Amino acid sequence: MRFTLPPGPPITFKARLHDARTATAIGRWLGPAFAVCFATGLLSHFLQHPPGWAVDLLPSRPSWGYRLTQGLHVASGIAAIPLLLAKLWTVYPRLFVRPPVRSVLHGLERLSVAVLVGASLFELFTGLLNTFQWYPWPFDFVATHFAVAWIVMGSLLLHIAVRWPGIRDHFTLRSPGTLALPETDGPDRRRLLTGIAAAVGAVTLTTVGQSVTPLGRIDLFAPRSPAHGVQGLPVNRTAAAARVTRASLSGWRLTVDGPRPLTLTPEELRALPQHEVTLPIACVEGWSMSARWTGVRVRDLLELAGGSPSSRVRVVSLEEAGAYRVMDMGRLYAQDPLTLLALRLNGEVLSLDHGYPARIIAPNRPGVLQTKWVGRLEVR
Repeated sequence: MRFTLPPGPPITFKARLHDARTATAIGRWLGPAFAVCFATGLLSHFLQHPPGWAVDLLPSRPSWGYRLTQGLHVASGIAAIPLLLAKLWTVYPRLFVRPPVRSVLHGLERLSVAVLVGASLFELFTGLLNTFQWYPWPFDFVATHFAVAWIVMGSLLLHIAVRWPGIRDHFTLRSPGTLALPETDGPDRRRLLTGIAAAVGAVTLTTVGQSVTPLGRIDLFAPRSPAHGVQGLPVNRTAAAARVTRASLSGWRLTVDGPRPLTLTPEELRALPQHEVTLPIACVEGWSMSARWTGVRVRDLLELAGGSPSSRVRVVSLEEAGAYRVMDMGRLYAQDPLTLLALRLNGEVLSLDHGYPARIIAPNRPGVLQTKWVGRLEVR
C-alpha cells in the first residue's frame, strides 16, 4: 500500500521564533562549545595515541594540564547537547519545505546539513554514553569517535561558509534594520534564550563537579563521584577485570631492562629513595581527583639500568589483556621528577584495584596511561 499526502496548501508552522535570528543566537553559543570540545578531544587523542615523531615532544607540565583539558572536553560536550536540541527546534520546519530540493546546489546543501546533524547527534550522545562506560555498539569507540569528530567539524565549517551572509545579518541580535523580522518577537526570543542558558547552566553545574572539586557537592548527575572509591580514589578498571589476583602476584619482582638490566624485589624497591608527589588521576570519561603518591622516581630506575637523560621507557603491565597493557612514555615524561613508580597511595600500600604492587603515576597524562600492576620497565 502506498501512502501519499493529500493535495492542499503547503505545510506551515504558526509557532514563533523558528527564524534565522533565533537560530543564529543559539549558534553563537553552540559553535564555541563545538570548537572547545573538538580542540580538547584532539589533544586527548594525541596524548593517548601519539604519532612516533611526537612522543618526545608531548609536555609533562603543567601537571594538572590533562585534568583541565579533559574536564573542558566533557563539560563542553554535555553543554552542547541542550544547545544542539534547541538549535534543531528552531530550524526543523525547514525539513517540510516544498519542494524539498529546488536545484542540484540546494540538494547538496541539504545533504551537508543532514550529515552535520547526524554526525553531531552521534558524536554527542555516544560521547555521553562513554562517560558512563556503556558501549551498546559493535564498533571501536575511540577510533569512531575520533573520525566522526572530523566529519562534524568539516561539515560545520562548510555550513557556516554557505550560510555566512544570513549569519552575518543576524549575529548581533540588535535592531534588524532592513531585515523584515517582527520586532514583537524580541521579548519572547530573550525569554527562550534565557531558558536555554539556564538549561545549559544546570546540566553543566550538576555534572562538572566530577572534575572541579569545589563543585563536588552539587555533582548530582555526573556518572562518577571522585570523592568515593577505594583508598579515596575511584577505580575504572578493577583487578578482577584485568585478571590480576594476589596469587598471580606471588613472588613478584620488577624487571628493568637496559644496558645494565636488573631485577628488584619489593624490599629492594622500598629501600631506594622514596619520593611523595600530589598528582591527579584524570580519566578520559571526565572525572579527576588528586591524591598523594609515594614511590621511586622512574628516572632513577632508568639510571640504575644504564639509561641516559634522553631515555624513553616502555611499561609492561602484568594484566593478561587490555588495550593499554603496554605503554610507551616519552623522554619528557620519563625524566620528569614527578613521574613515579608508585608503591603507596594516600599513605597506604596500594590496593590491588589501584595497581598493587606498583603502578605508574605521571603528570599531565590520561588515566588509561597510568599503568597499573607494573611488571617490567624497558629503557628505550
